[in-house]
Amino acid sequence: MTDGASGLTLISPEGTRYLFDPGALCLELLTTGGPGALARYEVLHRPRDLADWLALSRLRLDPARVEVAADELVAARRLRDALWRLVCVRTGARPPAGDPATFDATPDDLDTLNRAAAGVPLAPQLAPDGARAWALPATGGQPLASIARDAVDLFTGPYRDRIRECATHDCYLVFVDTSRPGRRRWCAMERCGNRHKVRSLRARRAE
Repeated sequence: MTDGASGLTLISPEGTRYLFDPGALCLELLTTGGPGALARYEVLHRPRDLADWLALSRLRLDPARVEVAADELVAARRLRDALWRLVCVRTGARPPAGDPATFDATPDDLDTLNRAAAGVPLAPQLAPDGARAWALPATGGQPLASIARDAVDLFTGPYRDRIRECATHDCYLVFVDTSRPGRRRWCAMERCGNRHKVRSLRARRAE
């Protein structure tokens, strides 16, 4: 998995902002939308949208130095949807969908992931401050290759059995539990963790 802890600032349906760290670059891509009911969260409408999202991801790419072509945007959405289905195989959970087969992984999904992983990835660099950086400018296909390779590392690595869906019944965010005890349940404590605490408190008071 891509090194470096970070997180994405998401907005809840109630309009509050919170930090969500899925623990892997490839799982960050799942926050951009997806198949089935997840299509309503789609944010990758134009090539520029992908470049802007890459700036928010843990890659922290300068969007002005990433050239995304129209076919690369299509490839990004195809990779993301394939990742959703492959992740559901691991979690055993499924977001809502009108067609039960929407989140069934197929050989095509595996081919999509492997083709993307075979592309030319971003080239790592050592920044003057000692931090990890990426060689730019880059095409839109390069970060997609890096994301796909991150997924391969995740699915074949020591945390492959720790890919989980948030335990809240109406939250479908997916994360990899990298905590030592392996007991992470929520997408974010400040979001679903707190919601669970409030519900539990109300239930105890009702009793």
